[in-house]
Amino acid sequence: MRIKILGSAAGGGFPQWNCNCRHCESSRSGTFNGKIRTQTQIAVSHDDHAWFLLNTSPDLRLQIEATPALHPRNAGRDSPVLGVLLTSGDIDQIAGLLSLRELQPFRIYCTASIRRILQEDNSVFAMLNRVPEQVSWTEIGSDETFRLLTVAGNDSGISCTVFPLGSRYPAYVSRERAAVLKPQEALLGAMLTSASGGRFAYMPAVPAVDDSLLRRLEDTDLLLFDGTFWSDDELIRVQGSGSTARQMGHIPVSGAEGSLRKLAGLRRPRKVFVHINNTNPMLDESGPEYREVRAAGWEVAADGWSLDL
Repeated sequence: MRIKILGSAAGGGFPQWNCNCRHCESSRSGTFNGKIRTQTQIAVSHDDHAWFLLNTSPDLRLQIEATPALHPRNAGRDSPVLGVLLTSGDIDQIAGLLSLRELQPFRIYCTASIRRILQEDNSVFAMLNRVPEQVSWTEIGSDETFRLLTVAGNDSGISCTVFPLGSRYPAYVSRERAAVLKPQEALLGAMLTSASGGRFAYMPAVPAVDDSLLRRLEDTDLLLFDGTFWSDDELIRVQGSGSTARQMGHIPVSGAEGSLRKLAGLRRPRKVFVHINNTNPMLDESGPEYREVRAAGWEVAADGWSLDL
């Protein structure tokens, strides 16, 4: 199985368009010791021919153009992108769907609750179903295992198991609508397994780590995990106000209850942080936070990485 990290930043990218924090300012001036990043986007394939996207970032069109494996291969309109798995309804996970509206058939895998939000509550996503067989929606349930299928219904060689990570829906979902949706369908983690045996977990947003999650991760080969914030009060310290990381649904990397400590016992998987906010000091490859992450056996994802299992 091949995994391509097309983007690795949290919502807004790095530098963020409206931010002039120390990281963003020095990145624009060329003095930052780190990499620019687009918003997190992953693509996976078993055979390098049929590709599936894990969520769809607002930067998706540019990310596809920067990735030759995802370019059209035949005359006319054509794409090797055959499906999308949505792990939540967050804007930075769904906005890229609108970049895929040009009558290209593909499948969308999501929970019934996320489908209701997109198809029933937001008419703009009707652009995905202007003609018959444009987009095929497949509802998935928490703790369900299913095969990723091509547009023609053939097995792609990848199976997926999804599991609940949180119960909170995005802020744009009305309180009345959220009250009738299933809480276990709001936020999913995904475990993908290829026919050749490679297995990896994808979790760009994780509110907390418990023993059940640790058991799921013990036999994975690769872990792509929420690296949004370094500390719980990061945004408050940088911009003087805002919510904590945990209030926003992200376990911080550092601290006694942070992901570095919580996941320290995982020995088998290659551990990589994704979805990294522009304020996170581990973006600075000359800083102590980056060194601490690397010393703990973690990597900080960057755009353009290609990983094979």
